[in-house]
Amino acid sequence: MASRSDQELLLRVDVAAERLAVSRATLYRLIQRGELPAVRIGSAVRVPVSAVERWLADQIATQGGGL
Repeated sequence: MASRSDQELLLRVDVAAERLAVSRATLYRLIQRGELPAVRIGSAVRVPVSAVERWLADQIATQGGGL
């Protein structure tokens, strides 16, 4: 198993969307609404892995883990 330091820190929008099983448009909406932090590097938008993990944990906690 790779250590945290061996993993990517930032994800491209398409990769972050795939990991969350949502569309790119949905991910961009989350970023635009400020629900999911992102960084801009030049013209590229990247999403921190830690932000994806935190957002998912918040969603599970808010929804009580159920539908």
